[in-house]
Amino acid sequence: MALLSFERKYRIRGGTLIGGDLFDFWFGPFYVGFFGVTTIFFATLGTALIIWGAAIGPTWNVWQINIAPPDLSYGLAFAPLREGGLWQLITICAIGAFGSWALREVEICRKLGIGYHVPFAFSVAIFAYVTLVVFRPLLLGAWGHGFPYGIFSHLDWVSNVGYQYLHFHYNPAHMLAVTFFFTTTLALALHGSLILSSTNPQKGQTVRSPEHEDTFFRDVIGYSIGTLGIHRLGLFLALSAGFWSAVCILISGPFWTKGWPEWWTWWLDLPIWP
Repeated sequence: MALLSFERKYRIRGGTLIGGDLFDFWFGPFYVGFFGVTTIFFATLGTALIIWGAAIGPTWNVWQINIAPPDLSYGLAFAPLREGGLWQLITICAIGAFGSWALREVEICRKLGIGYHVPFAFSVAIFAYVTLVVFRPLLLGAWGHGFPYGIFSHLDWVSNVGYQYLHFHYNPAHMLAVTFFFTTTLALALHGSLILSSTNPQKGQTVRSPEHEDTFFRDVIGYSIGTLGIHRLGLFLALSAGFWSAVCILISGPFWTKGWPEWWTWWLDLPIWP
């Protein structure tokens, strides 16, 4: 990739958001930039804090390491390091690293002269994470409502929150998120299999063109979205899955405190039923 024809035009000064020429350089094939430096800083510090949290914990078993948020009694205040303060610092580092990476992507897009689709898409994933550890705890009044950092502890948190609302899969936003997740995998499977079918012909046969791909789906399902359209659709499905997954947990607690099956009683109260 380093020998592409546009590489010389791409590797020029400018397009930075902060820092000017100070960090406007490459380290091998990697663009640095001001936000590359802040990404390294936050990621390194956050990783070191996680290792420290594991060191003061009861185990080095990677499955059982747990860095929990502060107790609910601390509310939205800073907690001592060993009582949740470490979780707060790691969360700040994570947000700093993710945000820096997105802004670094913006600078690269500016240098290449392309749209901001990649940093925008990554921002949806950042939004989902920040919803869990910032927005929802803020609305509920305590950092303790955030999820713990750990493998088994995180899975336990997901299970406990789900049972807290009786049947979480009755959450309508959760239904939308799961639908978009499954549809994303379906679209990727259809698209990937079609590309491989066209570009890996049997011995002695020629590689097929996009016209063959369009014709296949036109004949199978009656419509072909096209080579550009399938990527637009895939991006929409993937971002929708991330967005509605954030919405489904954001409304659970701050805006709905009962079991989710009770939410559907509006359906039974419609005047269309005898």
